[in-house]
Amino acid sequence: MGNARQRLQEAKRIVVKVGTSTLTHETGKLNLNRIDKLIREIADLKNQGKEMILVSSGAIAAGLGKLGLDKKPDSIPEKQAVAAIGQGVLMHIYEKFFAEYGQVMGQVLLTKENSVQHHQYIHSRNSLLAQLAMGAVPVINENDAVAVDEIKIGDNDNLSAMVATLVDADALIILSDIEGLYTANPATHPEAELISEIPEITPQVESIAGGAGSKLGTGGMMTKIQAAQIAMSAGVTMVIASGSREGVLREVLTGQNIGTVFPARESHLRVRKSWLAFGKRLAGEIVVDAGCAAAMRDKGSSLLPAGVVACAGDFAAGSTVRVLTETQQEIARGIVNFDMSTLSRVMGHKSEEITRLVGENVPEEVIHRDNMVLMV
Repeated sequence: MGNARQRLQEAKRIVVKVGTSTLTHETGKLNLNRIDKLIREIADLKNQGKEMILVSSGAIAAGLGKLGLDKKPDSIPEKQAVAAIGQGVLMHIYEKFFAEYGQVMGQVLLTKENSVQHHQYIHSRNSLLAQLAMGAVPVINENDAVAVDEIKIGDNDNLSAMVATLVDADALIILSDIEGLYTANPATHPEAELISEIPEITPQVESIAGGAGSKLGTGGMMTKIQAAQIAMSAGVTMVIASGSREGVLREVLTGQNIGTVFPARESHLRVRKSWLAFGKRLAGEIVVDAGCAAAMRDKGSSLLPAGVVACAGDFAAGSTVRVLTETQQEIARGIVNFDMSTLSRVMGHKSEEITRLVGENVPEEVIHRDNMVLMV
């Protein structure tokens, strides 16, 4: 635990994600006192020489307050309209507070499209790095005013992890309405204990967080675990902590034992590999046997048909897929060389048998190691 907490003390480029629950009162209206303290803390860290990026929810909540509405509308166009109105309100508040503390902010709106296309991924990265070089604090939100389900990243936890990956951040701090990840849902299990450090995302961790088949879901935690997997694999140390805690950023970044820390893997991914793993849409899953998983993890081997035991999804050659162990732990992502039907025919077979099964001029590898990113 010491190493992960110590790395946080050395972090220079930090992404902070704040959720709607942290930014609002129980009435649904914006909590200006908490926003003020958050921006003051970010500004003070900036004064210490750190580079700060804020990923913020709250546009729809701000829009509801401005329009005097009690709840979200049901239709997508109405939600987009409320977000468009609220985004202006939210940015005005952020601009006011940042200016009071002598800081310049820049507004950035992203959608999944900005990460799926490699050139847009690079442009987004370059824009954010340029803002940091100018001494600004980028304030980022998903572009809810135009985003529909097909192009949405889906939640600001994953958006913040994508941003941390984009800019080669040292740390990602996700501020939540809960102290961190517990052994069970503390709302229904009073005996639940806070987990201080999670070195690896295992099926058990996903189950605690509310993954498939879970009875212990801790409420809104699964997206944070997904974000942690992205961050850790990209060399970013991530922390989940309570947004209502006074001075929470300072405490995290001075290495105090609060929240749940997810230590970064040592190696930073190259930009292309980051895009490969986290930018592109996932089209399916491939399950591999233990020997194949060990060869990929320990030797950096390509994935061959002989090691595949199952596959799912409707993917084409060139799609990005997840690679799972037989215990359902994700160990890699990569670009697959076969479509679903072809892989179903060749899986489990040795390389020399593939020509007999599907003809000449087919790749030997299901996923070549150059097109693969290990997630463990």
